[in-house]
Amino acid sequence: MNTTHLSRRCALAALGATAFPRLRAQGARQRRPITWLVGQPAGGTTDVLTRLVARELALQLEQSMLIENRPGAAGAIALQATAKAAPDGLTLVTVSGPSLASIPRPQIARELTAVAILARGPMVLVGTMATALPPTLDGLLAAARENPGAFSYATSGTGSSQHLTGELLNQIARTRIVHVPYKGGSQAVTDVVGGQVPLGMLGITPVLPHIKAGKLRAYGVSTATRSPLLPEVPSLHEAGLSDFDADQWFVVAMPAGAPTDRVQALNAAINRALHAPEVQAGYTSAGVVLTPATAQQTTAFVARETQRWQTLAKNANLQLD
Repeated sequence: MNTTHLSRRCALAALGATAFPRLRAQGARQRRPITWLVGQPAGGTTDVLTRLVARELALQLEQSMLIENRPGAAGAIALQATAKAAPDGLTLVTVSGPSLASIPRPQIARELTAVAILARGPMVLVGTMATALPPTLDGLLAAARENPGAFSYATSGTGSSQHLTGELLNQIARTRIVHVPYKGGSQAVTDVVGGQVPLGMLGITPVLPHIKAGKLRAYGVSTATRSPLLPEVPSLHEAGLSDFDADQWFVVAMPAGAPTDRVQALNAAINRALHAPEVQAGYTSAGVVLTPATAQQTTAFVARETQRWQTLAKNANLQLD
């Protein structure tokens, strides 16, 4: 990725709540801005991906895009604000998942309407080099089976995609590695690097520098295929955990009841934006892939994912408080 793309991406990540101007608005009629809510802090993966696509969307629609970060309650604050907004097609929210919670919150196909799939990407199982851990996945899992509860793994929070993927690991590998939730990924990464928690199931982007610096060992990525960011690291599936396949995803939604033609128009515009060179360059840097889908396909995808992870949580008796 060239330095122009890097500088633009960093500038986007650094902004808190930014209005993207209508850069080709000469002669265009005045329009109300689209407000796009993000339930995570500025600079995180969800925020950066949203801003990349929002910029292209503003250019296409010749309409201002106002990005508002409303972090808190594992994204529920932004979801609730979107569900309460007028269904006029002028409020969007990025829904990150899979994610489960004990307290009910707005859901797609209920209080929210799916618009498009923004991106999908893998997580990676890492171990600290600060303590003596087995150097191979087979050795790690064998040690975990011999010592139930002796190992633990950090994630960005209870009910997050990382937590659910870690419990999928326990289920398939027949281990009992203890979950240690954090209120965000940055502190989780710091504590795994420092050896306070031996393992982490985390997003690739924040751990990549530590892997390359030799501070973390990557045991495997969570998707069925390898990540271009870590081409030398096998997937957990190919490393011996048959049928292991899990990713984190980012979906665009709006309030339920929005006009169908508006949903379809925004879906088409977002899918076009995903193919813009700057968006693709940003996605490559973040280690995610674009997955264009219709609004109907997005709704069906979220329903399948929700059912899958609810079943796992029930079978594993997960505590989501």
